[in-house]
Amino acid sequence: MDNEELTLFRDMTRRALEQEIAPHIEEWEQQHIVPRELWNTLGAAGLLCPDMPEEYGAAGTTPQVTFAIIEELSHMGFGGIASGYGIHSNIVAPYINHFGTEEQKQQWLPKMVTGEAVGALAMTEPGAGSDVQGIRTSAVKDGDGWILNGSKIFITNGIHADVVIVAAITDPGKGAKGTSLFLVDTTLPGFERGKKIEKIGQHTSDTAELFFQDVRLPANALLGELNKGFVIMMKELPRERLGIAAQAVASAEGALAITVDYVLERKAFGQSVGSFQNTRFTLAEVKTEAAINRAFYEKCANAYAAGELSAEDAAMLKYASTEMQCKTIDQCLQLFGGYGYTAEYPISRFYTDARIQRIYGGTSEIMRELVARSILGR
Repeated sequence: MDNEELTLFRDMTRRALEQEIAPHIEEWEQQHIVPRELWNTLGAAGLLCPDMPEEYGAAGTTPQVTFAIIEELSHMGFGGIASGYGIHSNIVAPYINHFGTEEQKQQWLPKMVTGEAVGALAMTEPGAGSDVQGIRTSAVKDGDGWILNGSKIFITNGIHADVVIVAAITDPGKGAKGTSLFLVDTTLPGFERGKKIEKIGQHTSDTAELFFQDVRLPANALLGELNKGFVIMMKELPRERLGIAAQAVASAEGALAITVDYVLERKAFGQSVGSFQNTRFTLAEVKTEAAINRAFYEKCANAYAAGELSAEDAAMLKYASTEMQCKTIDQCLQLFGGYGYTAEYPISRFYTDARIQRIYGGTSEIMRELVARSILGR
């Protein structure tokens, strides 16, 4: 897909989001969840999993199209929906496409494209966050299948999910080398969702604790090779971090756009807020920071499309872009004064939605450690 086609697709996406999400976002924010039907609507609009192969009902585009949709959601201030969308289209679907059997792909990908099935990724546990080697959930062989026990926490799409990729220990005592991934159908007996977790932001992202009590999985639930779960996760993390960076850059740009509109209209001491040097310099700094990070993001996106994005560059991008996002949106909110702290003004949603970006997908501290290891070799 060339730049002109991508621009046309962005325009189409923006129109769809303005029609299907914008009129309802305040209501969904108050309800702290989007309706399940939204996924079917996005599927009908051709916005789910666009870069999956055509034989599964998708458009067979480049990954840049998926990133573009994440960007449009983020630019419009729909950070919670962008996160849920990213898990579904940018993480779960590629996991299945890259490592699933043909049977698994046929079972789940067409439904994920239409929105009939919502995907979630379950790695984090109460005692295992950025350090996925601390996972305690286990899957024990039982005849031809497996018995899954354990719990996961902070799972995006946890309330609506129909299929969950679950990381579990299959060879105790070996840590990462004994971890496998499973495709768990949420209709199976023994699977339970905890109550929706209330967060300070991203209210439209349904986040839940998941419980697995003697869930009997068929043999074909194993995703990829046995005990290769950690390897698979490491291979897919660069794309996940690229998607987070797409959110970071686009939301910073979106926050800047609404801030410019506000400071040109708002008056203080007989003149527009935009006429003060502090305002002008702040906006100049925000625009510069966003532009620098966009350049690195687009470089990394192109590298990913060519199969050349390194784990180190993905870590640097995730760290730099999310730190920039939180800093610049805070600067934008400041220019709104007291109004910026009210839920009535969208800048407050940009602000609260941004904070988690420095945490999920690997914290900023973990990103710095990964980059340091790439420099020092240990």
